[in-house]
Amino acid sequence: MWTTAAVTTAAVAGVLVFQGVTGTSGPDRDGQAADAKSAPVKPDVHRTALKTSPDGDSASLARRDTEPFSLLGVTWTDPAARVTGSVEARTRSSATGDWTGWLPLDTEIDGRTETGRSGVRGTTEPRWVGPSDGVEVRVLAGDGARAGLPAGLRLDTVDPGGDTTPLAAEPAAFSIEETPSEEPTPGEEPPVTPPSQEPVEEPTDEPSPTPTTETPAPPSPTPSTEPPTPSASPTTPTTSPSPTLPPAPPSTVPQPPIVSRAAWKADESLSTEAPDYLDQVKAVFVHHTAQTNAYSCADSAAIVRGLHTYHVKSNGWKDLGYNFIVDKCGTVFEGRKGGVDRPVMGAHTYGFNRDTTGIAVIGMYTDTSAATAATTSVARVAAWKLGQYKADPGGSVQLTAGANGNNMDHKQFVAGSQYAFPRISGHRDGFATECPGLSLYRQLPAIRSLAAGPVTGLTIASVTGANASGSTYYTRSKITVGWKATTPAAFVKSYELLVGGKPVATVKGNVTSAPATLVAGKHSVQVRATHQSGKTSLSPVATVVADTAPPVFSTKPALTLRTGTVNSTAVPLTLKWKATDAASLKEVRLTAPVAKTYGPTTGSASHTAKPATATAWKMTAYDRAGNRAAASVTGTPVILQESAATKSGKWTTKSSSSYLGGRSYSSSTKGASLTWTFTGRSAAWVVSRATTSGQAYVYVDGKKAATVDLKSSTTKYRQAIWTKSWSSSAKHTVKIVVVGTTGRPALTTDGLVYLK
Repeated sequence: MWTTAAVTTAAVAGVLVFQGVTGTSGPDRDGQAADAKSAPVKPDVHRTALKTSPDGDSASLARRDTEPFSLLGVTWTDPAARVTGSVEARTRSSATGDWTGWLPLDTEIDGRTETGRSGVRGTTEPRWVGPSDGVEVRVLAGDGARAGLPAGLRLDTVDPGGDTTPLAAEPAAFSIEETPSEEPTPGEEPPVTPPSQEPVEEPTDEPSPTPTTETPAPPSPTPSTEPPTPSASPTTPTTSPSPTLPPAPPSTVPQPPIVSRAAWKADESLSTEAPDYLDQVKAVFVHHTAQTNAYSCADSAAIVRGLHTYHVKSNGWKDLGYNFIVDKCGTVFEGRKGGVDRPVMGAHTYGFNRDTTGIAVIGMYTDTSAATAATTSVARVAAWKLGQYKADPGGSVQLTAGANGNNMDHKQFVAGSQYAFPRISGHRDGFATECPGLSLYRQLPAIRSLAAGPVTGLTIASVTGANASGSTYYTRSKITVGWKATTPAAFVKSYELLVGGKPVATVKGNVTSAPATLVAGKHSVQVRATHQSGKTSLSPVATVVADTAPPVFSTKPALTLRTGTVNSTAVPLTLKWKATDAASLKEVRLTAPVAKTYGPTTGSASHTAKPATATAWKMTAYDRAGNRAAASVTGTPVILQESAATKSGKWTTKSSSSYLGGRSYSSSTKGASLTWTFTGRSAAWVVSRATTSGQAYVYVDGKKAATVDLKSSTTKYRQAIWTKSWSSSAKHTVKIVVVGTTGRPALTTDGLVYLK
């Protein structure tokens, strides 16, 4: 059933296909359309038989010089045979002359993938080794292997043509006991245009597979530099396919850029047979290939040429087995010919080539995860290809097995029976192989999520033109909302900025900000992302308050004298205020005579002012939205010396530099008094204090206001010990009377300070 599938498909479809049609491939690496007239590069293949031991348990190829090559693999006669042991090679760099350590060659590829063709061989996975001119090979049968090694073992080395670069970090130093080393995690390299080279006219040493009766056409036309939109028909190539071939169906999502076979300079003389077409593509199988991560992305086109040559000249297949190849930099290459936008039947997953397409990532992903650029491109190609047939990349599908077999999880398949697969599967889901490597296989759920949607990780990252307080933003009116998502922009169709659940701005998927003008009030702001699949997702809500009303000083700034030390340059006072805002007060700033900033709940602060000098205290209140309001108060502290008071009783003048003005009054006479009269709004009595100081009565405007004790454990001078303030300036009298406290009757006063 499976071996005749390709013939049956061609017969049913009535296909007469021109060889070079590539559909609507996108731009090549440097963004320019691929030149369909650029000449292909002629690859070269060299074959050397391995020497098998008499017991049939090992085979080898002694170290030797070779013709230049960059890719190698080992093949054998029977495509159904397997090497149950190990196949290893080591190579000599033509650039440095250094030998690598032993490099394992993956033996899990199945040569029957395109069986039924004349000359198909069993084979290892090819390995890219970079420009080399020496090789050594060893093959060992597995322990307990009854059949030994397969017959016809040979080494195939491939020169893909064009200039290639040495691998970045392969095991070095030729040593008999060397073992393969781990390959480094690939770095992100910028895409580079596939190298151009004139064709090399070298004959191959094996004829190409016998062509079919279809007539080959000229090379592929120049593809469009822009991928078609989901609703658009594919660009018509210069040489159209036969009218019996239906046009490629449009996809529900955009086509990613694809480097055409002409752009990677495929030698189409290797693949003269017409492609076979499926009725549809139901699923995608993901693979890895070339067995190294140390390659330069500048060599990716050469690697694809090497794979093409190896699949045709070494495997004996009709063409490159994969439908698409992706490098670690995310560049997508057209694989098997027939049109990237058509359901071309590949040779990639034994038993499940029908109704599927194969995407191979260049690299080794057993222990190393594939780069984000690569997985993103795999998801884009898978979504686009499945979108041509309205298939959900995140769903599952029933596939009919074309052959008996089993997969890596030991699930048995019977030819003709149906089995459920994720729409995006790994090679190991359909065949017993490590491919695409455990690390890349574990990335498949993320690839499905990217391809199927919705956009994930969507969150508002910034609201410019607004000030944040906790989870709330405040603005006057105009804002710009910025956001981010973990889903790459290539999968995002559009973003919408929502205010109160209604869109106020719509931008393309590669734009991550949008402006909005808000009316006064409280608003819920969100971002809605539309995935290319049409699925939508919402960011968490951000609360934005639009406020144009300025703050209010509900209590205007006011000054009062306070207790503390007084001197000829500084009088202690308190500045008081109260500011409020309808939305949210941010801060109050004192701008003169000094600069200070206070929080929204602060309503007073201690300062000093120069006596006999009018000082303006200027304040500005700010709300979270940026509105402001200003207020100020002016005050002049005035010092009234003790000599300015009206005396009664006995008072003695004392002199000391510690007193205000160098003098003070002292009295121990009970009932002795001093009276000051002034016009102001705040007053403070200034005294000296000691352990022997006594008490005094304080009368304000004829009424007793307080009893003040001047006693102190330490001697202090010029102390404002008692204060009194009024709401407005007026004429007042302050009288102090000696109490005559037993044992410590004395009082010493420096005078009175008032604020006008």
